Amino acid sequence: MNDKKKLGNKGEELALVHLLSKGYEILEVNWKSGHLEVDIIARDADRLVFVEVKSRTSAVFGEPVEFVKPTQQNRIFRAANLYYEQKASELEARFDIIGLLFMPEGFEIVHLEDAFYPIA
Repeated sequence: MNDKKKLGNKGEELALVHLLSKGYEILEVNWKSGHLEVDIIARDADRLVFVEVKSRTSAVFGEPVEFVKPTQQNRIFRAANLYYEQKASELEARFDIIGLLFMPEGFEIVHLEDAFYPIA
């Protein structure tokens, strides 16, 4: 496994711990349908939360949460629609980003709730 994949896996593990500590119910991890994937799908009270996790070792080019571009957001929306079709959920959707910045002395985690919205 390459270093980038290891970093991503560690970020997802820490994101799961973070969500669990906030009382989220984890429904899916790395949920896939065809070529679409969502890192984490969780339930937060009456919301179905689709979470994208971004991990970086440097903020030189921007914070990790800034790396979820509109093209990726669109793929997450499409995946969410497929998830709703398959699971027939009545819960409202929310789209979050969790960014992790790994430094020699530890890590920093930022959780943006309602980070982006479907384009109407």
